Amino acid sequence: MTTLRELGEFGLIKRIAEYFPVQSENMSGIGDDCAILPFNDKENMLVTTDMLIENRHFLLDKITPYELGYKSLSVNLSDIAAMGGTPVGAFLSIGIPSKIDLLFIDRFFEGLKFLSGKTHTLLLGGDTTGSPDNLVINIAVIGKAEKDYIKRRSSAKPGDIVCVTGNLGDSAAGLKVLLENVPYTKLTKYFIRQHHMPRPHLKEGQWLSKQDGIRAMIDISDGVESDIHRIMESSLVGAQLEMDKLPVSKELNLAQQQFSWNIWEIALNGGEDYCLMTTVDPLKYENINETYLKIFHHPLYKIGTITGHTGKLELYLNGRKITTEKHGFDHFKNM
Repeated sequence: MTTLRELGEFGLIKRIAEYFPVQSENMSGIGDDCAILPFNDKENMLVTTDMLIENRHFLLDKITPYELGYKSLSVNLSDIAAMGGTPVGAFLSIGIPSKIDLLFIDRFFEGLKFLSGKTHTLLLGGDTTGSPDNLVINIAVIGKAEKDYIKRRSSAKPGDIVCVTGNLGDSAAGLKVLLENVPYTKLTKYFIRQHHMPRPHLKEGQWLSKQDGIRAMIDISDGVESDIHRIMESSLVGAQLEMDKLPVSKELNLAQQQFSWNIWEIALNGGEDYCLMTTVDPLKYENINETYLKIFHHPLYKIGTITGHTGKLELYLNGRKITTEKHGFDHFKNM
């Protein structure tokens, strides 16, 4: 009998989805960054939820409660961004073990409130309960988006340019610092901050969704390699990625020199950067990028192309085809 480890996260989600097929053309359920529900004549409602479990998604002795409150909301807002939406409200369910004191809880909500205020995402309710051991946090966010501009994973076409909206690998570098007990310096503290306080690319997602020529879109949560596979599966396409085109920060380049890290592996498979990956009509990329550059002060980074070879991902480094040993994060295969 197949085990959860063998099935993997994507396989489990697909298995669950078979029990709950969406029957309405006005609704979209399992298989995208958010569920889509009817709202009014012009807009649809977006709903997303994400769970963070102590020792699985965060290390309680490595993250401050303020950072944890911020990140718990941020990872959900990133899903709203991937659909081109605007957040409206959030619901928090939290299981609290006895080791958590009131000062921790106050600081947690200060971090959540900061990002809530910055993104106009009201905390509207939820549930609290005791937990026998680990801290468990689940946030659901509702948002809205104009019907004509919602972006799905299933819209990529062969020939599209694959792009990302920000640097890759800094968050994974932060996790590497924490897990490998790399000494804290100004450089390594930068990576830890990127891991603990990722910025949801809401403005980028809202702007991109309204541009003619932007097709599929997803946020990078489990790593570029894992998340391009999600687009490939939904759109029935393949992809070629050029690892040397993956945008990395000057800090990650410096870390390569100091620690001999393979930054291309980190950028490809690290995950939790929470920038956006999108596919773009090649005939419209230049005009889109020209305006994007003026607004966001950096390019819409090209990292590859979509192909017609369904399910096939090819990786290149400096023009040479390569294979990698590591792959993006999977909640069950990494148990």
